[in-house]
Amino acid sequence: MNVESSGARVLESSEPLAVLAGGGTLPVVVATAAERAGRPVKIIGINGEADDHITNFTHEWVDWGDIGRLLITLRADKVTDLVMVGRIHSRPDYRSMQVDRAGEFIRGAVAGLFSGGDNAVLSGAVKLFESRGFRILGAHEIATELVAPAGSLTKRTENLEEKRDVVLAMEAAKTIGALDIGQAAVAVDARVIALEGAEGTDAMLERVARLKEVGRVPGGDQLGVLSKCAKPHQDLRIDMPTIGPGTVKAAVAAGLAGIAIEAGRVMIAEREETIHAADSAGIFITGVEDASGTTA
Repeated sequence: MNVESSGARVLESSEPLAVLAGGGTLPVVVATAAERAGRPVKIIGINGEADDHITNFTHEWVDWGDIGRLLITLRADKVTDLVMVGRIHSRPDYRSMQVDRAGEFIRGAVAGLFSGGDNAVLSGAVKLFESRGFRILGAHEIATELVAPAGSLTKRTENLEEKRDVVLAMEAAKTIGALDIGQAAVAVDARVIALEGAEGTDAMLERVARLKEVGRVPGGDQLGVLSKCAKPHQDLRIDMPTIGPGTVKAAVAAGLAGIAIEAGRVMIAEREETIHAADSAGIFITGVEDASGTTA
């Protein structure tokens, strides 16, 4: 995927854009990029997930069960292009979720969205919207500056031992990604010591910190590497992996030497702040080519 050319084509459009927003800064970054390019944009925030920053834009709030109202709103606003982006803290339980009256006709389809792994859930959401005439765009197609490039992004670069750990952790992350388990792994001293599960990257790094504290793995600061990559069959339009300042903070707390991310297939939220935090802590961030040797 050529991110820059794809983004240019998308941004040339003058059609209204909707951003279905979870938490974090990415929905606002996408909306800002769209407005800068002259596209009308509306953010639709998920209650309990999206941040209040979305209120600086044309916006509306919905609950998880407001599927019918969401579809009605999108059509009323003449929206055909939709970006789904942002952090989701709590995956809803479809068995107890109340679907609004306007969405009753697709209750079965909605219930099916929340069974299976993350890839299955997100693929189901895409199919639901696409089957109703919407085009799903990636956040990186609107805000192309989000995507990590290849090469070092920080003042500090990895040494030979750390490069070895980068490769080991990246291979482990790819392996669990193929099983739709997680997107990240940690290697310390030529040994993979943690794999990301449903708890997410930051919680995995908390586990790494505890392993060092109790002596299960070599301790000390700046030892070991976090690698994060996209799952082999991941739909990057709706679930491109992301790091940000919080990732750096968690990596430092875990005593790691740096963070490696898959170039062209991982986003960096709040890039300047993220890189500054890494430089201040003396750790590295580097973008590495994927297994096929390409960066996009």
